[in-house]
Amino acid sequence: MTASSTAPVPSEKGAEVGRRIGVGLMYGLWKPRVLGAWRVPATGPVIYAVNHSHNIDGPMVMGVAPRPTHFLIKKEAFVGPLGRFLTGIGQLKVDRHSTDRTAIGQALGVLADGGVLGIFPEGTRGEGDFASLRAGLAYFAVRSGAPIVPVAVLGSTDRPGRLIKALPPLRSRVDVVFGDPFDAGDGSGRRTRRALDEATERIQKQLTAHLENARRLTGR
Repeated sequence: MTASSTAPVPSEKGAEVGRRIGVGLMYGLWKPRVLGAWRVPATGPVIYAVNHSHNIDGPMVMGVAPRPTHFLIKKEAFVGPLGRFLTGIGQLKVDRHSTDRTAIGQALGVLADGGVLGIFPEGTRGEGDFASLRAGLAYFAVRSGAPIVPVAVLGSTDRPGRLIKALPPLRSRVDVVFGDPFDAGDGSGRRTRRALDEATERIQKQLTAHLENARRLTGR
């Protein structure tokens, strides 16, 4: 992967607007229970690695996280007014089917500026169990040196809502558990294919352990 140095870095002010909108929506529609938010470093670059089993997982993390977040979101979501809105609140459009140098450059720019990058390391919505990780998370972590904070969202898929089947029931509880930050690299600074593969294995173990702990903590 090669980053583009000309990609515009999204505004943190926009991401803060998105966070405030998320606070209103998530706490207004559901009952988030947030555990471990104090573990998120208060300053400096951070990568949230979020499990992904429901469409509300990203907005939920944006709304309850202690810092504004720039998520990498599939380009298919950037359509019409929604696309303009997502760009306006500092979210990053990524083509999942190619080496998207613009998105890579923007994501690295967020981290270089000391911001928070949100990634669904499984690449797409699924079981949300971190069973299959793509290499992108390891690349961003090793390249930037930013610590990874694992984030488990639990309860968003327990049962469909009665009014809107595609959403969890209104006022139902959704748990968001932040884990301890960790470094993906081995300290050598290597960015070879082997180093990234080793980092991906290291990350998967950490994320899986965090998810198991989050389930114990929440009883889910």
